[in-house]
Amino acid sequence: MNRIKFGTSGWRGIFCENFTLENVRIVSQAIADHLRAEGISEQGVVVGYDARFMGRDFARETSRILAGAGIRCYFCMRDTPTPVIAHELLRQKAAGAINFTASHNPYDYNGIKFSSAWGGPALPETTQDIEQRANALQGEICYKEMWLNHASDKGLFVEIDPAPEYFARIRQLVDLQAIADSGMKIAVNPLYGSGRGYLDRILREAGVEVIAINDQLDPYFGGEPPEPAEAHMSDFIDLVKSDATIMLGLATDGDADRFGIVDRDGRFIEPNYILALLFDYLIRRRGQKGDAARSVATSHLIDAVADHHGVKVLETPVGFKYIGDYIREGRILIGGEESAGLTINGHVPEKDGILACLLVAEMVAVERRKLGELLDDLYRRVGEVYTRRINLRLTGGLAEAFDARLENPPNQIGQQIIDEIVRVDGHKYLFRDGSWMLLRKSGTEPVVRLYGEAGSESALDELMAAGQKFVLG
Repeated sequence: MNRIKFGTSGWRGIFCENFTLENVRIVSQAIADHLRAEGISEQGVVVGYDARFMGRDFARETSRILAGAGIRCYFCMRDTPTPVIAHELLRQKAAGAINFTASHNPYDYNGIKFSSAWGGPALPETTQDIEQRANALQGEICYKEMWLNHASDKGLFVEIDPAPEYFARIRQLVDLQAIADSGMKIAVNPLYGSGRGYLDRILREAGVEVIAINDQLDPYFGGEPPEPAEAHMSDFIDLVKSDATIMLGLATDGDADRFGIVDRDGRFIEPNYILALLFDYLIRRRGQKGDAARSVATSHLIDAVADHHGVKVLETPVGFKYIGDYIREGRILIGGEESAGLTINGHVPEKDGILACLLVAEMVAVERRKLGELLDDLYRRVGEVYTRRINLRLTGGLAEAFDARLENPPNQIGQQIIDEIVRVDGHKYLFRDGSWMLLRKSGTEPVVRLYGEAGSESALDELMAAGQKFVLG
């Protein structure tokens, strides 16, 4: 019997292994029990799903369980981006949202992401309660189901289209007229995911010329993980590079909460740099003022931007729920993480890859320069920062040896003297010259994620080599 375990973005599993209809029913009942214990179940739940195999079927099964528990479901009519579900959750003033998604994971994964009434990914105290309830229910017939036609008759199953209200909000947050007036031709790549008909549609409706690829439904995601990273978008990068009329390439992941940006020359721009560029743009061009939040694994380039403009940066553990909490409280102007998650003040406390792409398009339109040129200009003003992440596999006795090294860290790694150790999430070594290294173990596989940052490419190469030697011995 597989235990249910919620990670940083909900419960995920592999089809037919642990992500089964029976486990989905159990988790759904656990969420129903949690909402009743909180006394908010009468507010209803938004239920959505991404473009994965059987997503709609799983979502309908969850709706049957919730209806059987007397909880109303606002059921999304088609596969729907995560940020759109978050927006609808807030608009409906619902008790929460259940979203069937495995985001950027490969096709054979699916997952349940539960969002709290405040609109962001549930915080640990909530997911721990749901997790405990689910595991206690395993091996029992712990739920009752209601046929959806009966649930509909009783007002417990309501089909909705959340797109129009989301589009209306995006039009308030982004200067789409500036994008249209620039005359830019933009390439869009939803990676076969639920972003189809969102980013491309809103641009076209604004009068922007759009060329889209990978914009049909394919639960196999073209044979690649639906992750908008350089390694998985060679066809998109080649398209932008080969067509001189394309000024910008914008991509979203499987559930459209992450972004991938390609400059007009085909250069993939790291999400870390996009976060810093947009933070600078919002302050310098839009005249907005406010602090930023970033995860512990995210580039300090955003810190350099904050110093330049006289504002602060708040550091969080990995997991967008912590950044979303700051957005909910109105404490920050922008929040982001190195894995291509971003949102801004006044919007949902959840990652929004559609919004991120549109803000980049607005920035390029207003500045009338390539992203590479904007990044060079930012470096001139705040200093150069280069960042990288790699995964290192621990085999044999390496895991125990690595744990021992973490317990008794040296005074230096390679040529770098350790100035401070931050244990917000993993082990982050801050070095005297301003560079840093973060080591985080995966919770699901024998892998260490090694993050590094330095003031030059050559210094970063040396730092990453020293980090690999430290991890692998």
